[in-house]
Amino acid sequence: MNTIHVDVVSAEESIWSGEARFVALPGESGELGIYPRHTPLITRIKAGSVRIEKADGGEEFVFVAGGILEVQPDCVTVMSDTAIRGKDLDEEKSNAAKAAAEEALNKAKSEIDMSIAQNELLILAAQLSALRRYRKK
Repeated sequence: MNTIHVDVVSAEESIWSGEARFVALPGESGELGIYPRHTPLITRIKAGSVRIEKADGGEEFVFVAGGILEVQPDCVTVMSDTAIRGKDLDEEKSNAAKAAAEEALNKAKSEIDMSIAQNELLILAAQLSALRRYRKK
């Protein structure tokens, strides 16, 4: 069986490491699909779900808040400041954070404050979408 080693890491810890048949994740210009022996690549990724089809046939979902993807023929590394396993996503916390970001956007007095709040809303929307995808599996 053809597999590729996958590491998903955040600033704090290794989130997932193991062998996989396939990895799908949100590239800046669209969804990226990585199979074993993929052409080497380094690119930025946006907030969303990383779907890993494990060597045993199971699936693993990880939410990333953007980051960097490095692909080598035998190894995929996903690096993100924030990465959360699908099973650890908390809808209640995400909705509360989204409401706080919406309030911050409404109260923003400068373009910088607006930009920060808008970015936070985009990340939280992607996190909630990732949570829904994880629950459907």
